[in-house]
Amino acid sequence: MTPESAISRARREFHADLLRNVIRVTPDGRPNYADKDSALSTAIAGDILQQLGTGTEGTISGQAAGAEFERACERFLNGVFPLLAHLRPGPWIIDRTGPVSRQAAQGIAKFEQYEHLVALKEATEGGGPLAAAIGADYLIKPDVMVYRQPLDDTEINTLKRLVDGETTTHSGLRKANQPHAMLHASVSCKWTIRSDRSQNARAEALNLMRNRKGRVPHAVLITAEPLPSRIASIALGTGDLDCVYHFALYELREAVHTHGNEDSVEMLTTMVDGKRLKDISDLPLDLAV
Repeated sequence: MTPESAISRARREFHADLLRNVIRVTPDGRPNYADKDSALSTAIAGDILQQLGTGTEGTISGQAAGAEFERACERFLNGVFPLLAHLRPGPWIIDRTGPVSRQAAQGIAKFEQYEHLVALKEATEGGGPLAAAIGADYLIKPDVMVYRQPLDDTEINTLKRLVDGETTTHSGLRKANQPHAMLHASVSCKWTIRSDRSQNARAEALNLMRNRKGRVPHAVLITAEPLPSRIASIALGTGDLDCVYHFALYELREAVHTHGNEDSVEMLTTMVDGKRLKDISDLPLDLAV
């Protein structure tokens, strides 16, 4: 028998984490990520749960479930991404708070690519035409952030003297040039996709691209939504999110083929074949690029 891979084991532990802390089941067997008003959503969600294990009977508020889902996603990435150090070396940090900032910076303004937003915020705090023209949507705070701190020259020069005081005087990777952490990825975590608020992830991804100075961070979304049509509302199209990742794509595909209609099967196939929907296990490797 082939030994279980590290990522497969982490995926299984991620699901066990969700079964303990997030997934709750009503007395009639409906998981809390199903839409009670949709028979198809309930059937697909129930099938996924049956494949994953036994959920805890009880209730949890939507807000609490969302927060626990964020924590579970953070734990999953923290467990797997360090294993890819040979593919993506560096002192990576994955958390939901971001780096400590000496300035009154919020959200992405804590990072090197977005530090200029602090000055922009200060310039618009008094209101007026500038504030009306620019708005405040640029100060987003990702659910989970993947980032790294700049390096001392001694670290950069460990194997060979690569930098000195004459050149490379503007690279953000050198701590001698700038002190701020660099955002590598913004991970949005949506337990379900039930309202227009879920579309905020697309707007946030566009803000990450439009407002940065330097490279664009990865912008991805993780969800447990069971209905392909609702996943499609945020997954289809390009230009904002890198991709949407489902917490249990393999189980979702089996459930949709069992309970879904032709449109649901076709929609799910379109998203997967079109590289707009992947499994949570794909995310760490994709972030290593």
